[in-house]
Amino acid sequence: VQLVESGGGLVHPGGSLRLSCAASGFTFSAFHMSWYRQAPRKERELVAILYSGGGITHYADSVRGRFTISRDNTKNTIYLQMNNVKPEDTAVYYCNFYPPQNFWGQGTQVTVSS
Repeated sequence: VQLVESGGGLVHPGGSLRLSCAASGFTFSAFHMSWYRQAPRKERELVAILYSGGGITHYADSVRGRFTISRDNTKNTIYLQMNNVKPEDTAVYYCNFYPPQNFWGQGTQVTVSS
């Protein structure tokens, strides 16, 4: 199993960014997937879940209405569209199954700063 995150970078407050997570080594379409993030000196927190099959989603209160999780089963990839970002969104973002399994990729750094 491999999960490789990409798409992070430096973005101004109010800007947008799209993160990607390429998955391999398992039947991607059959699994619920999620995004987590970890800010400096804070614990890792759940950002969004995308359930397999029906496309039901769940978001943390802090990102609801600004972030959108989606997936492309033909590309074995999940995405996190981040709009109207805020400085408090600064973190390393990780993808994982949901519930998360005890392995994590390298993540992708998102820095929101003017």
